[in-house]
Amino acid sequence: MHFVQARVSQMFDPLNRMTVDAIIKPKETGERELAAFHFLKLMPKDLILLDRGYPAYWLFNLVISRGADFCARVQRKRWKIVRHFYNSGKMEKIISLPIPSTSIKQCKKLGLDLKPLKLRLIRVELDTGEAEILITSLLDSQKYSYEEFAELYHLRWPVEEDYKTMKHWIEIENFSGKSVLSVYQDFHAKVFSKNLTSALAYPTQPEIDRNTESRCYRYKTNFAQLLSKVKDVLPLLFLRPQDVLSMLISDIHTIVVETIEPIRPGRKYERKFNRRSGRFHYGYQPIR
Repeated sequence: MHFVQARVSQMFDPLNRMTVDAIIKPKETGERELAAFHFLKLMPKDLILLDRGYPAYWLFNLVISRGADFCARVQRKRWKIVRHFYNSGKMEKIISLPIPSTSIKQCKKLGLDLKPLKLRLIRVELDTGEAEILITSLLDSQKYSYEEFAELYHLRWPVEEDYKTMKHWIEIENFSGKSVLSVYQDFHAKVFSKNLTSALAYPTQPEIDRNTESRCYRYKTNFAQLLSKVKDVLPLLFLRPQDVLSMLISDIHTIVVETIEPIRPGRKYERKFNRRSGRFHYGYQPIR
């Protein structure tokens, strides 16, 4: 049996919980190639956080050529220079990363220089006793101290949570039609609606803080519940006259402020990689 497959990628703002750029392409297009499409839209001084599947000389070179910076987790077996750093036990080091033969073609295709990249390696000690290695273009140790990088890389986690939101709560794979056009329309419409919900929720945090200041925990918007409650209202923002629009936004604001959950800091759970039957997890119900 044959299935039509696609690969999805997004450039995500983890501080504002917004998708900056989203792409859906045929499955044959690799993750790094999709990332390159995102990076062509980078602005100077942007900072990209990358998981360990992305590190490649040509991709780092592309980010730097845009005037932006990056911080990526890199597997210690990725390059010899990283293995030597890992085995040295040092906490950080400035390196000169030469271009590997596998990146020459991509660099020439993108019009990038082939010179070595001056980068910085950072060792982050985990609670488990293991160490992960970060590689970054942020070289100034006075401006970007070693102690900041563990927290900086941890900011990438909302990206994973947002993919969970798209998969399970808004069912981004549940398309309304079978044509290529309908797939593109559904994908981008759902990303847009998620972004719009985030934009409506963002300004309410100070009010939520005031309303819950006497409670034990700090509170935030329950985004899953919020998506469920406002999904049918969002289209009306484009269809109703201005006087009605103001009332709708006010009603949504009230919903956002009341649809909250506590932030419990320091919670950690062991990740389980066992296979399970079925496509979706029972713990995540679709938005109805």
